Amino acid sequence: MKKTFTQWKYAWPLLYFALYLPWFFWLEKTVTSDFHIIHTAIDDLIPFSEYFIVPYCVWFFYIGGAIVYFLLTSKEDFYRMCAYLFSGMTVSLLICTVFHNGTDLRPVVDPGKNIFTRMVCLLHGVDTSTNIFPSIHVFNSVAVHVAVTKSKNLSGRRAVRIASLIICVMICLSTVFLKQHSVVDVAGALVMAYLLYPLAYTRSYAANPRRLIRKAMS
Repeated sequence: MKKTFTQWKYAWPLLYFALYLPWFFWLEKTVTSDFHIIHTAIDDLIPFSEYFIVPYCVWFFYIGGAIVYFLLTSKEDFYRMCAYLFSGMTVSLLICTVFHNGTDLRPVVDPGKNIFTRMVCLLHGVDTSTNIFPSIHVFNSVAVHVAVTKSKNLSGRRAVRIASLIICVMICLSTVFLKQHSVVDVAGALVMAYLLYPLAYTRSYAANPRRLIRKAMS
């Protein structure tokens, strides 16, 4: 219990959400019209499937669970993952702030068809079709999976790594099969994950996790 309590003092990077959440909801209220529609021919080839609402919602537990796990087990892994996550989330908000974007991919969904379509309708009711590029769902999923593969504590847990990969891939697929995102949003998130990877996972920051976080949030 004492160790667990002590670990929570390293949770200060989570104060980032005091910046992220107001910024995100401000964009959701502000970007309601006059935005660039992201839509490609490839998107039209992907069928809508309400069943992908399951992995889409699993994202919240996947990201939240990883944050809590690394906070309680490894300060360095926690700092590195936060640096990776928060830098990408900030870049995404900056892009959406200067480049208003959205999609027209969402189909009309019958909430009475089954429980999955009902869940999709609930999602549409609380989440707008704007501020989609690059996809935070995709970027955060990739960032968490990278954190899992880089964790020394999980180096011998092959089953955990495989499960993480499957969850990550399914979440990424869910964004396009639910028509929440265009393939452009997914590609943008993957490029962003590649470009920001060195920020959190290079030796230059290994000895100074506080510097790592400050760099990511600056």
